[in-house]
Amino acid sequence: WKYKDPKKIKEKDTKEYQWMHDLVDMMNTSTTQDELIENSKIKLFQDNIYVFKVDKRATKIEIKEAVKRVLGKEVLSVKTANYTGKKKRGRTSPVMGRRPNWKKAYVKLKPGEMIDIA
Repeated sequence: WKYKDPKKIKEKDTKEYQWMHDLVDMMNTSTTQDELIENSKIKLFQDNIYVFKVDKRATKIEIKEAVKRVLGKEVLSVKTANYTGKKKRGRTSPVMGRRPNWKKAYVKLKPGEMIDIA
């Protein structure tokens, strides 16, 4: 595994694996899960990355335009992840159902841009 031994990482891959080393360090230094989550959030905010739950039919271009129109912020990139809804069993019925599928968008803003969360 490349990420475990920094000597094996090539120079071009350094940036890509650096976040993995940072995450492992945070896991080792954090005393609770809440502290780990908080430190991870702070790391994402430093990189100007914000996470939104969006309509599962939305495209990256639509998400970028919506952030610019609604929040008035310039967007560098948008990454999305689709999630399958969990299986759910009814209380009185043996029939299995599902929670709805959903989509998460990771929006990276231009340097100097910031979204006030209040």
